[in-house]
Amino acid sequence: MPAAPFPRQAAVSSWFEKAGAQRMRAAEHDYLLARVRAVPAQPWLWLAPSASWLPRECPDGRGVRLHRSADGRQWLGDVACSLPLPLPSEAVNAIVLQHAAGSGLDGLLSECARVLMPGGRLWLTALNRYSPYRVRWQWQDARPASLAHCRLRLRRDGLQVSARTHFGPLWHESGATGGKALPGLRAVSVIEFEKRTRALIGPEAVRAGGWRAPVAT
Repeated sequence: MPAAPFPRQAAVSSWFEKAGAQRMRAAEHDYLLARVRAVPAQPWLWLAPSASWLPRECPDGRGVRLHRSADGRQWLGDVACSLPLPLPSEAVNAIVLQHAAGSGLDGLLSECARVLMPGGRLWLTALNRYSPYRVRWQWQDARPASLAHCRLRLRRDGLQVSARTHFGPLWHESGATGGKALPGLRAVSVIEFEKRTRALIGPEAVRAGGWRAPVAT
């Protein structure tokens, strides 16, 4: 697909454009890039909450970078589109979905499941509602998606959770991870999904045959 310039767009939530969120973005990208590069990830799809969250350093191979428009109705970036995504089914081997908005969430998750290859990975990030860091965003219209709902919805489409982790700050906006203490209270939750398909039942092994002696009566 031809690349298009990435105009700076306001996010659905202005919080993702603020300094604290930008510092957290750098740590989040480092984590996600390491995960994507650890698996065969060509081609890939990266979905970001705003233009400034698009990765400057992309994973290897071919890929598509998209971000939500200001009104949340479209995706902009390498292409301009709305749902359904202009990609064939099972076309990508890795998807990064950062901070999906609650509006239209089910349709977006279904599209991600559709375009993901069997055996492919999806990384879903969301602000941690249980982190003390929530005071930085909860009054600024940043509304994280329900991770329980995302897991249930993706499970219906054949995606299973393979890993879950938390990282980022506990309280300060510096964006530093601050060590590994209290992981469940870190600012960002990351769930890794794997798309699994049910294996077909193979033919039964042929049993060795033999003649039986006639039964005397």
